[in-house]
Amino acid sequence: MDAKVISKAKLPSRHVTVGPARAPHRSYLYAMGLSAAEIAQPLVGVASCWNEAAPCNISLMRQAQVVKKGVAAANGTPREFCTITVTDGIAMGHQGMKSSLVSREVIADSVELTMRGHCYDALVGLAGCDKSLPGMMMAMVRLNVPSIFIYGGSILPGSYRGRPITVQDVFEAVGQHSVGKIDDAELLEIEQAACPSAGSCGAQFTANTMATVAEAIGLALPYSCGAPAPYEMRDRFNFASGEKIMELIAKNIRPRDIVTLKALENAATVVSATGGSTNAALHLPAIAHEAGIKFDLFDVAKIFEKTPYIADLKPGGKYVAKDMFEAGGIPLLMKTLLDHGYLHGDCLTVTGRTLAENMEHVAWNEHQDVVRPANTPITQTGGVVGLKGNLAPEGAIVKVAGMSELKFSGPARCFDSEEECFEAVTHRNYREGEVLVIRYEGPRGGPGMREMLSTTAALYGQGMGGKVALITDGRFSGATRGFCIGHVGPEAAVGGPIGLLRNGDVISIDAVNGTIDVALSQSELAARAKTWKARKTDYQSGAIWKYAQTVGPARDGAVTHPGGAKETHCYADI
Repeated sequence: MDAKVISKAKLPSRHVTVGPARAPHRSYLYAMGLSAAEIAQPLVGVASCWNEAAPCNISLMRQAQVVKKGVAAANGTPREFCTITVTDGIAMGHQGMKSSLVSREVIADSVELTMRGHCYDALVGLAGCDKSLPGMMMAMVRLNVPSIFIYGGSILPGSYRGRPITVQDVFEAVGQHSVGKIDDAELLEIEQAACPSAGSCGAQFTANTMATVAEAIGLALPYSCGAPAPYEMRDRFNFASGEKIMELIAKNIRPRDIVTLKALENAATVVSATGGSTNAALHLPAIAHEAGIKFDLFDVAKIFEKTPYIADLKPGGKYVAKDMFEAGGIPLLMKTLLDHGYLHGDCLTVTGRTLAENMEHVAWNEHQDVVRPANTPITQTGGVVGLKGNLAPEGAIVKVAGMSELKFSGPARCFDSEEECFEAVTHRNYREGEVLVIRYEGPRGGPGMREMLSTTAALYGQGMGGKVALITDGRFSGATRGFCIGHVGPEAAVGGPIGLLRNGDVISIDAVNGTIDVALSQSELAARAKTWKARKTDYQSGAIWKYAQTVGPARDGAVTHPGGAKETHCYADI
């Protein structure tokens, strides 16, 4: 693709590179070593979530250099910049997790502002950690300039005494340690073995779930999201993405041409088929919101209800992302779903072809058991289920992949923060058969809608994962397993029923019929609501306070601005 034939007449970069009035602007570009020819070419933002916070992000800057070579080879001018990430594995289990979901908005906002401020014509975005994937995709759809998403790749599994392990095993080892099943030396051995390379958490936790989404929704090149971070073949995908972005500029193929309602349904389908993270039910509505498409928790749940669970991936199964890639990658999964009528094949992708055209030459691999054929699934319905009832009028969600018991009923034991519940779990101050309730952890009430992996993993490590249930208006990690219900809405902070519960109230959860109820009459709930008072959080200034002022309900993706439906102009058309 020869970018020299691409006119800047309608490209954003004309505002900083064309005409006598832009001589001062061009002087800055010359100062960075660009030639007149490079300034005249389309300017491509190469956005990376690189940092030294975690292995998820550590390889992104190196990969971004390869993307830039691809852009330059196709006669474009790459302009690299970084944005933040908050890494859930390190933020987990303390106040730092309140920064996690907030970071998704900051990533999207900062990419938007950088692109707008410097008038870049296209975007290639690299991300690794959980919130950086949807944050980057949200920015792409919001800006609506030609865009390609690149996942930094998954980590390789660790090895502990002859068996593969992931960070999930470390969190669960904490629970084992708390009840004396393992000693300090064994815990140290596990923590030092679990994460042997660069890359995001290796199982079908949130990062790999959203990476699968990126291919299914059409924003990433086929196979590119499956290759582990240490694999040298990632450079081929990075270079190809840099070249391909120039073709998308020439053809004016934009994210909103790709991210349609059908594409969002495809994305929800692969989440369910892989037993993916419940966080996808938060992120897909947020991505849809940027395009002005209504696609909320219940729309996601409808797709989950009719999708077979076919990928035997951790935490509910036995394999990790590396195994699926080597079995045939995300296209293998999508091919069988498409062949059996679960995907819309006519959706456009960043290849310039439809999803069905991308899948045309994908052959089924009979010599693997990571992915089942869609007509002979692990279970007939998806790995994630939406719930609704008098305890969650705005919905809730539970991951059932790998679970045998799909119904639970028991008395509530209420906690007003994750710390309170974790303390009780650590000291075994709970009983088998109870429903542990963690409230005031929603988007507004947390603020920040924390994940509860430390608590759920400790329960599992104590051998109680299937003997209690846990519900929250916060979130769960993609690594969570057991009867754990998140996103309960309305959240406690706005007077939702979860905030009206008392110890001993009987809660019934039915993941077969999709219900979650408390054995209280509407009149009793109304009477309790009259005496309920809103709680004041510890965050009365700063970024987390600011987030709480604008964030909406989890049902709609916990978004913080009006979205594409209220847009009066699009950045791509400035």
